[in-house]
Amino acid sequence: MDKKKILILVIGIIALLSLQAKVVMPLIYDIAASDLFLEDTGSEKNRISSSTSMTDNAFEQCNLYITTETFPDSPITFSEKPIGAFALGNYEFIINSELEISPPDEAAYTQKYACKIKYLNKDDLSNISNPESWSISGISGLDS
Repeated sequence: MDKKKILILVIGIIALLSLQAKVVMPLIYDIAASDLFLEDTGSEKNRISSSTSMTDNAFEQCNLYITTETFPDSPITFSEKPIGAFALGNYEFIINSELEISPPDEAAYTQKYACKIKYLNKDDLSNISNPESWSISGISGLDS
């Protein structure tokens, strides 16, 4: 009797694994590949650096943040345009630029930085210039 139970258990396990491999997993792969989980945010990602009103405002907001939070006591000068501005989609941007720092008793020097920033109001562009509408995720390359 014990051999029959073990045999039924082994056959049941084999049947479950076969069902999962042949039926369940292909169905899950089809669902994952479909547009079911695709979120249309209205913000397209771009792997090539581009200048749009959103990237320009993201650049300005990063510069404002650096001026007020990172170097509040040092005179700094920002470049006119970023080296690169990339839209990541979902209203997130990477800004790569440089600035010149002029400490009071030292020689001026240039530093490059990268800023990851997100616009919080999605497709409502009415407050695009308001710093409260943006969230800085991180800045790298600057030593304060």
